[in-house]
Amino acid sequence: MKGFFSIIAEVVQIFLIALAIVIPIRYFLFQPFFVSGASMEPNFDSGEYLLIDEISYRFREPQRGEVIVFRSPTDPSKYFIKRIIGLPGETVEIKEGKIKIYNLDFPEGKTLKESYIENEKTGGNIKISLKKNEYFVLGDNRNHSSDSRSWGPVPRKNIIGRAWLSVHFPKGIHLLASPQY
Repeated sequence: MKGFFSIIAEVVQIFLIALAIVIPIRYFLFQPFFVSGASMEPNFDSGEYLLIDEISYRFREPQRGEVIVFRSPTDPSKYFIKRIIGLPGETVEIKEGKIKIYNLDFPEGKTLKESYIENEKTGGNIKISLKKNEYFVLGDNRNHSSDSRSWGPVPRKNIIGRAWLSVHFPKGIHLLASPQY
């Protein structure tokens, strides 16, 4: 009987150690997220499983091209996944299917080259200046995305983290890198 109780105690101990490791990782470092909808196709499919890096943005600011998960600016109970296009202090202009960014480096504007989308045309006609802690985000599937074109910039405080790892069984497991502009 003594052997039985020592086995039970060992199993409980292993379980508690596992919880002590998994819970902080899950709640403070990486969070799972399922893609829902077509707004990020073809790069992310509905049902795809992502691990969201919640720690990087504690040490640095989000960058253009990174795919982020954030709370909706209009309904904080909803989460969205989109790509960062405009950074704080910049002006984003969408005109004639092109995106132009105005900032200190490009006061006359720079047209973005977006290799990660199939159709380079972005619908809409908008020019918006971002405040100190605001980001302009778009879905990769521009014709089927609710994004900053319709509900405005995303406040920095709404950003949960960046998509870090993708798990999709037909595609496999992939570390996600941000495109260079």
